[in-house]
Amino acid sequence: MLALASVPMLPLQSGAQILRDPESLETVKQCVDNIYNFRFGEARELLQKIKRSWPGHPVGYILSGMITYWENFPLLSSTPAGDSFRDDLNACIRICGDVRNPPDYAEYLLANLGARGLLLMYYADNDLSSEVFPLARSTWRYLRESFNYTSSYDDFYFFTGLYNYYREAYPEKHPVYKLIAILFPKGNIETGLRELRRAAENSIMLKAESAFFLTHIFINFENNYERGEAPGRFLHETYPGNEQYLAIYVRNLLLLRKYDEAGDLIRIRNGSLTNPFVRAEMTIFSGIIQEKKYGNLAEAQRLYDKGIADINPYIVYGDEIASYAYFGLSRIAGMNNDRQGKKLYRKRALELTDYKSVTFD
Repeated sequence: MLALASVPMLPLQSGAQILRDPESLETVKQCVDNIYNFRFGEARELLQKIKRSWPGHPVGYILSGMITYWENFPLLSSTPAGDSFRDDLNACIRICGDVRNPPDYAEYLLANLGARGLLLMYYADNDLSSEVFPLARSTWRYLRESFNYTSSYDDFYFFTGLYNYYREAYPEKHPVYKLIAILFPKGNIETGLRELRRAAENSIMLKAESAFFLTHIFINFENNYERGEAPGRFLHETYPGNEQYLAIYVRNLLLLRKYDEAGDLIRIRNGSLTNPFVRAEMTIFSGIIQEKKYGNLAEAQRLYDKGIADINPYIVYGDEIASYAYFGLSRIAGMNNDRQGKKLYRKRALELTDYKSVTFD
């Protein structure tokens, strides 16, 4: 955490409101679009412009963390990039807490919540529960405040939408949390989805995250693959350079059994993919196409085995995708009258996934 200790304590511009300044706001939007489109060189140039114009402003640190996250996706813990990511976002959180009576509190609250949300996602994806719980507890007070500021920035609907939806849906899917949930104010599933859609349409910094959670919710919680396709398509078409969003959209198409469309996207992009994690995902998705569309079980098994081997180095990040391959291997074993293999592969798949209804069966 050396970087945190050396955060430059430069004075903010008098009356500094970066998101209220039209020129700076446009620069922030362009920087965010470049980050999600994997144009990291252009994003860094814009970030430096923001830092020169607004020295010490928390938005600079959250944008820097976003660049690190996506340039190193999937971002694993105990790596130099992971350390840099944590330092930037913790610096953002600290600045937001240190500045007294900022000229636009809503702007600082948004940066604070954005940094906390990205850190929570990073900790959860890396299975670092010891980091998740204390940060989640300290974030609760800021999350409550976000309900009072939705008229300031539509980004706040991302946080209120997540709360409204998950407060109701998560305990239903995981009954063990029902006793804890009653300690918190009730939410509303439809309100949450409506707020997330608004955030996906109008946010400054959280447009992509809002659309991602919509497709995640519709597929993994609602099991409504038709409704999950639209936000997945939005992500792919809005950020065509983002290889992970391409993979999410291909998965959406496969769940809808649109094998031709999914196969065309894989063929068009496979040769240009630079991210090894996404290449492993596409290998497994290609296995699903070989199994489901062509009935080529031998080729599907080869692709599933290769995909599992290629995604294993990413540990918990790759578990959900690997489960799709194990479900496929279980189906193939069953078709080959291998009862033991069918049972063992399915058991492994269920161990790896938190979403046991998404099997491609």
